[in-house]
Amino acid sequence: MILFGASGHCKSVIDIAESIGEKISIIYDDNPSVEAVCHIPVQKFLTDFRGTNETWVVSIGNNKNRKKVTEKLAKNFGLLIHRTATISSWSSIGDGTVVMAKTVINACTTIGEHCIINSGAVIEHDCKLGDFVHVSPNASLAGGVIVGEGTHIGIGASVLPEINIGKWTTIGAGAVVIKDVPDGAVIVGNPGRIIKTNG
Repeated sequence: MILFGASGHCKSVIDIAESIGEKISIIYDDNPSVEAVCHIPVQKFLTDFRGTNETWVVSIGNNKNRKKVTEKLAKNFGLLIHRTATISSWSSIGDGTVVMAKTVINACTTIGEHCIINSGAVIEHDCKLGDFVHVSPNASLAGGVIVGEGTHIGIGASVLPEINIGKWTTIGAGAVVIKDVPDGAVIVGNPGRIIKTNG
């Protein structure tokens, strides 16, 4: 497997791979500031690079940047799930997604492509997450929650059942979401309230 992105998030992705015995052969980056991450060599990515038959994962934490790079690469994307994650056999997870340690994904949940499901997150039954979503550590989504593309749910946030969260929204750390959230909103507090809306 090949990674793109030599940031701090890359280290977490490497940890997932090591937990299941997946070998990372190399890491590419547009502007590498290091020569190696966790002893894996980092090389500058060239736009005319043709690659190999290996699978790729974009190891960039920022949702918008991850989407840009994914569209540029158009490679054969893989899937990484930490060995300690608990995943229902009735759920589905899209290519390019990474699922970190101690995560729980319950029955009939659908996770989109190129998502980050971070350490200790809980995603209950019948949730639907769009592409490029990031669920931060210890965040919890109750049953039937729908999350739009590119949304970031902050560390320790809680979302009540059957809530619809729009695209490219930000749910702040520790927020408690008790009602539907429109596209582009920034939510903070308990109960969660909109403090601004991004374009």
